[in-house]
Amino acid sequence: MKKLTVLLASSEVVPFSKTGGLADISGSLPKVLKDDVKIIVLTPYYQNVDLSTYTPQVLKAVKIVMAGNNYFVDYYYFNDENVTYVFVKHPFYERENYYGYHDDDERFFLFSYSILTYLKRAKIKADLLHLNDWQTAITPFLLKTHYRSDPLFKDLKTLLSIHNLQFQGSFEKDSFKYTNSAFSYDYIHFERVNFLKAGITLANKINTVSPSYQKEFQTEYYGFTLDGALKSRAQDLKGILNGIDYEVYNPETDHHIFFNYTKNSFISGKKNNKLALLKELKLPALTTLPIVGHIGRLATQKGIDLMLATLEETITKTNAFYLFLGSGEKKYEEFFLYLMHKYPQKVFTHIGFENRLAHLIYASSDLFLMPSLFEPCGLAQMISMRYGTLPIVRETGGLKDTVIPYNKYTNEGTGFSFKNYNAHEMMATIISAVNLFNNNQPVFKSLQKQALNQDYSLKKMGRDYLNLYQEIIKEE
Repeated sequence: MKKLTVLLASSEVVPFSKTGGLADISGSLPKVLKDDVKIIVLTPYYQNVDLSTYTPQVLKAVKIVMAGNNYFVDYYYFNDENVTYVFVKHPFYERENYYGYHDDDERFFLFSYSILTYLKRAKIKADLLHLNDWQTAITPFLLKTHYRSDPLFKDLKTLLSIHNLQFQGSFEKDSFKYTNSAFSYDYIHFERVNFLKAGITLANKINTVSPSYQKEFQTEYYGFTLDGALKSRAQDLKGILNGIDYEVYNPETDHHIFFNYTKNSFISGKKNNKLALLKELKLPALTTLPIVGHIGRLATQKGIDLMLATLEETITKTNAFYLFLGSGEKKYEEFFLYLMHKYPQKVFTHIGFENRLAHLIYASSDLFLMPSLFEPCGLAQMISMRYGTLPIVRETGGLKDTVIPYNKYTNEGTGFSFKNYNAHEMMATIISAVNLFNNNQPVFKSLQKQALNQDYSLKKMGRDYLNLYQEIIKEE
């Protein structure tokens, strides 16, 4: 059986560009599929992308017409470890940020055209377009309207992966001029052009990044007004759990942490890392107390409002250290800095992102807080379990699918959870988790061992995507 040719298009790809989890998956999935699939990754050439260690070839000044205007893009492409990478260069992508501009509609219409234009210019007959999030979701409409009659595109199938339904690519109605075609309701949602609506309507299959989120985003509460469109495609929806890179996140080999450890030596390994980190952060060197870690974007989605409501009270009621790493909304940043200034013997806050510190928090913490309002998948809870750190999560989306809540009758579990989006439920769960650490070490260690034995590797995720690719190709 011949290898499938898949073009994966994403607006961000690790290690070249990143704002969130989309980049991690777009970077790691091709690496686990490359032996089974001929894979091409296409992404914008942002101003911070560094290709100095590669020798790309260039396809220069390729013309794309939109709304009667000519645009010229350059394609920089090279092969690295059996994956072909293609970067779309245009002044639109040479800005400080990736998104958030008044002309994002024009910028990502151009990016979507550039996906199909590349295949045409390079004369590649692909089997499948794997599209990711709103930035590429208008592509099935462009394929249907302008390319389907070309033999190169006649059998091309599409998969749309939705990593976060909240971001939809919603623009003023007159954006439709960039489709170079008559007005269509395929992409109209509440009288606006909506990229994600187009993809949901027209892609052959749609998947999201956990089985629970697949169910949740078809409901009004989680659907961000697209629940109806998703429900109408219910038979074409799949939930595939993201995975994490077990080479990057491996306590046995991680060069960011003070002491490496295995599943068999995690007790001393975590204790030694904890001691070294507490000293570095100038906190009391007490390894007998648990560390509760939190790493992430400081945004409403991440449950920060719950922390605003009861975290200070939780800190005063628990015998534990609290380490916070992240950035986001100003009021949230100020809150975590306030906690550090008020409780300097218990709390450390670093605003921003620092990769070394992130790895040290995963390795040194005993508990990891993730009280999300909604969470399509989440990677931090999987990373923390990989290091024997027990997540405290709200039962939503991927958090519900990956963390087995502690059962005090059977002593089974890989973490702790609470059901409702309620600050006092969160506080009670943190207090009981800290108390378990402080009062019942044998049970706590058995939960850590269970967490260390979970498999959330990229290999598992890769197998699930390969099966979905093959299922799509087989369908008429």
